[in-house]
Amino acid sequence: MAEEFGKSVEDGIKLSKRLYFGKDRAVAPPKPQMSMDKSSETFLPRAPMVYAVISDPGIVDNPDMTSYQPHVHGRCDPPALIPLQMNRIELEADSYLDSVIVRFSGSWRVHCVMGSKSCDCRIAIPMGEQGSILGVEVEVPRKSYSTELIAMDDKRYMEKECRPESGGFLKPYIFILTIPNVDGGSTLSIKVSWIQKLLYRNGEFSLIVPFSFPDYVTPPVKKLAKKEKIQLNINSGTETEIMCKATSHPLKQLKREAGKSGFLYEADVLTWTDIDFAVSYSAFRKEIVFLIDISGSMEAKPLEGAKNALIGTLTKLDAKDSFNILAFNGETYSFSSSMELATAETVERAVEWINLKFIAGGGTNILLPLNQAMELVSNTHGSFPVIYLITDGAVENERQICDVMQSHLTSKGSICPRIYTFGIGTYCNHYFLRMLAMISRGQYGAAYDVDSVEPQMQKLFAKGLSTILANITIDTLDDLDDVEVYPSRIPDLSSESLLIISGRYRGNFPETLKAKAVLEDLSNFVVDLKIQNAKDMPFDKIFAKQQIDLLTAQAWFSENKRLEDKVVEMSIQTGIVSEYTRLSLLETQKGNQATESPGAHKLPQKNDSSKVDSQGQRRIMLQNFGVGFGNLKATAENIRPGVEEPKLPEAAELIIKAASNCCGRLCDRCCCMCCIQCFSKMNNQCAIALTQLWTALACFGCVECCSQLCCCCGNE
Repeated sequence: MAEEFGKSVEDGIKLSKRLYFGKDRAVAPPKPQMSMDKSSETFLPRAPMVYAVISDPGIVDNPDMTSYQPHVHGRCDPPALIPLQMNRIELEADSYLDSVIVRFSGSWRVHCVMGSKSCDCRIAIPMGEQGSILGVEVEVPRKSYSTELIAMDDKRYMEKECRPESGGFLKPYIFILTIPNVDGGSTLSIKVSWIQKLLYRNGEFSLIVPFSFPDYVTPPVKKLAKKEKIQLNINSGTETEIMCKATSHPLKQLKREAGKSGFLYEADVLTWTDIDFAVSYSAFRKEIVFLIDISGSMEAKPLEGAKNALIGTLTKLDAKDSFNILAFNGETYSFSSSMELATAETVERAVEWINLKFIAGGGTNILLPLNQAMELVSNTHGSFPVIYLITDGAVENERQICDVMQSHLTSKGSICPRIYTFGIGTYCNHYFLRMLAMISRGQYGAAYDVDSVEPQMQKLFAKGLSTILANITIDTLDDLDDVEVYPSRIPDLSSESLLIISGRYRGNFPETLKAKAVLEDLSNFVVDLKIQNAKDMPFDKIFAKQQIDLLTAQAWFSENKRLEDKVVEMSIQTGIVSEYTRLSLLETQKGNQATESPGAHKLPQKNDSSKVDSQGQRRIMLQNFGVGFGNLKATAENIRPGVEEPKLPEAAELIIKAASNCCGRLCDRCCCMCCIQCFSKMNNQCAIALTQLWTALACFGCVECCSQLCCCCGNE
């Protein structure tokens, strides 16, 4: 899908050369930058963008100045995407603890479609680290649009069919949404909000927001300055002073308080910014077993990324650390029969073994290597055992695996093995992996895009290898009523990641909390935590994604409908999409405008979602954005991450659907014995003719004709 999108943008840029802006060269459109990289990735958005969706190239023209160019015959399939010119941009980022809420607003003009015609407009929003869309609002002449979350079990809307092009994810970090029938020459005013994570390393927070605009979105007008605006508000949640270390744009400090800072960038520019907004500011001996999936679906990029990340991590181990590697598919293959010290010679042998054994093939068995890893670290004394599980597949016995690991971990005493899990693609059960990590005080990571496997795995490896405090507990919480803590088992504190614990309670919260943990030398550590009341933080928003994901994992594991309902309620309240809710686009008519614009190319509607209710609103269902709970069929067939499951051609699907509908309704009218008696009296020629006719009628779902035909044949 991303490759097709990039190719469509490339076609759209070529098609935009038809546009005529007069003889004044000062207002000529900028030429697209030529890149040596010819891949479709070159044309993927690196900042919020809007594109005109062009199926009929004949409607492409300057809406203000007709060029009278020769007519273009044929249609664009898939449609070309012409980047629209941007007239205004504003970015506001509110940083709280380890999260940041980003709000972006801007306006784009449909500069490439005749004023008498219209086209769909596709919005593309690239988000930063672990980004999750919160909402989109769009204003166009005569209409407005806004996204809204609804429960998956709401039967009023779930029966309505959604089209992939209406909205979804182009890549795990790029959200797209289509606004239908926008007039040529009109302006779209768009507001988008999303929430993403801050990066944390070496005591510094880093924020990166995709904000790099290509030259061709700059309007082709005379050299008039345009205003860019970026506002950053930081609330660290502590009373320590915030020191801004590095910025991509010159920020002016507006506010400076204990634990809080406000910054502003405002500039008059001739061309829009072409760099992402970035800012940074300032906060054990180990036994490690690596379990790497080498099943057939890991072939190519997933396995190469895993190999590179693993080899890079092995070279960083201390010589006092010990490790082992288990490669698994339907069977397991171990580097050594026991744990090995991470000397230079051993690491070199391990790299040779990896290059020899990491060949993709076979099925997936996760319980077998996990049991073997537990045996390898069963006699741990004076060290922190860590197990890394890397997989791209789902298995049938996942709940059993959680139960078995839970019993293993309970019997290991105070320093039980931590299981750090990592899911690749969308066919593995990410909630199983999250649950497995949670019950062992480990952490979970993922790479939905195969190109990000290596860097994301390196981040997870770094977290597990930089533990500062383990077995963290907070005693004072036991005195409160109805306490909910997320995660329920607090993971270890690492120097490579921030530890955030959230929750809900009833009762009087104490002024201090007592936290206990275990240090690297296995000595006890106790500290009193002073409580600070923060009334100006949107806790419901910044913690919602974490809580929804953890509750969903618990609901999957326990098969608890009450927890599912709780996730639905939390999702709708906070605007964070979940596995049990769907995002829809609500179209609202302005005033009494009920007629379509002249020359509008209206999209075909296949269901009742096109109906307008009594309030003048129409709901357009978007695709399900959840990752699901694993795909056993894709795992069994070794379908690689990023490769869609094979589907029947559209024509075949229509025939099968129509035929099944026809036969199903026919069975309601005729009993089986009547059909058998009827068909037994036919000669061969009649049967062949009837079969051919049914196949043709199935394309139209002609139930009545088929039923009458059966009755006639029966009478004969």
